[in-house]
Amino acid sequence: SGGAGRGGVEGRASGARACERTTAMQSADRFNINSQLEHLQSKHVGTGHADLSRHEWATNIHRDSIASYIGHSAMTRYMAVAENEAVGRVRFNLMQKMLLPCGLPPDKGED
Repeated sequence: SGGAGRGGVEGRASGARACERTTAMQSADRFNINSQLEHLQSKHVGTGHADLSRHEWATNIHRDSIASYIGHSAMTRYMAVAENEAVGRVRFNLMQKMLLPCGLPPDKGED
């Protein structure tokens, strides 16, 4: 008796209603995700925007990584041992690298 009302017209009608609900929820979810993304991008500088070039994005990622390396002293010490340099020298080199982490920006037409 568990499958008595499942077949025929009733099954197709409930399937259509489920499809309509799914479509409505997908568009609502898409709107919600887009509004959350816009809020995140306005709140945090490094999250990018639609007009962000590949070079600007890579520069943001590199600077964020370097700032994290400098901020975590264990990582800086590890790098110092691996490079056989003093910790202060490694920090100085990382700070210098933050100026142009990906080199000079390309010409406007190349991006």
